[in-house]
Amino acid sequence: MLRLLGLLLVIWLAVSIIGAVIEGLFWLTVVGLLFFVATAAIGWNKRKDDPALPRGR
Repeated sequence: MLRLLGLLLVIWLAVSIIGAVIEGLFWLTVVGLLFFVATAAIGWNKRKDDPALPRGR
């Protein structure tokens, strides 16, 4: 599950960069960044709740 979220983060980052580079696609940058933040928040929550991962000291 975390690999899928990592892949989605890479995709959203690429979409945001493409939107910023191509003139007139500012909306694509905004949408990509919104999805990036949402996916990162979901991933952070999943990582925090995963009992298989070691806890900090």
